[in-house]
Amino acid sequence: MLAPTTITNALTIDVEDYFQVSAFAPYISRLEWNTRECRVEHNVNRILAMLDKHSTKATFFTLGWIAERYPQLVRLIVAEGHELASHGYGHERASDQTQESFFTDIDLAKILLEDLSGVEIKGYRAPSFSIGKKNLWAFDCLQKAGYRYSSSIYPIRHDHYGMPDSPRFAYEVRDGLLEIPVTTVRLFNRNLPSSGGGYFRLLPYAVSRWMLGQVNANDKESAIFYFHPWEIDEDQPRVAGINAKTRFRHYVNIDRMEGRLEQLLRDFKWGRMDQVFLGESNAKAVRV
Repeated sequence: MLAPTTITNALTIDVEDYFQVSAFAPYISRLEWNTRECRVEHNVNRILAMLDKHSTKATFFTLGWIAERYPQLVRLIVAEGHELASHGYGHERASDQTQESFFTDIDLAKILLEDLSGVEIKGYRAPSFSIGKKNLWAFDCLQKAGYRYSSSIYPIRHDHYGMPDSPRFAYEVRDGLLEIPVTTVRLFNRNLPSSGGGYFRLLPYAVSRWMLGQVNANDKESAIFYFHPWEIDEDQPRVAGINAKTRFRHYVNIDRMEGRLEQLLRDFKWGRMDQVFLGESNAKAVRV
């Protein structure tokens, strides 16, 4: 049953494998990536089947590293009518890179994804929402590389990312380039996370549903929801030696995630980022 609004929201998937998450960087060297069991192809295929079941299209922010190794997966995403977008090449936080290395990463990812898929790559999402006040030059790089939108700022307070004073909804950051922040709900004079990830697994589903509904009903805006393929994978290899905080954040309620996603697809109307935000409905996006 749909929530009491017909606004189309944007469903997004950050295509990376379990061993590539930023929180595991202190425990898993990049040199080990090629030796780890890859599970992303199986998990993305499960997601594609789920979306087909619910007649839903989505945006897949895909790592160049993944696309290079699974070109058939990239082509399948496009063939099934979903948007292919960029998550950079090597899952390095934008905040950890120089301007030159960041441009190289996002330019390589765009070229690679376009060559493999045959479609224009319009969107980019920084790993760990790592564009903030200290590296706003990243938007110059994205504009130069030819991207049309970014979804890289999370306007909340968080120990690893966040820009709580930034606009909550889509705005033009450079000529021809939109920033489409990840969705928050405004409550008690604070922006609260309401767009997926670990928060969606941690909080009761009813809370997440209520928050998304508030954005649609009160703000009259499209929401953005995101998750990762590894979040539906109960059988992924457990990473040894991680601290308790990292373990909790990564594994909490993974066994419930797929069922919650099924409910989410029933309760709201979903579409691709490019169709929701780059069409005529984009009139609300203003430069600030």
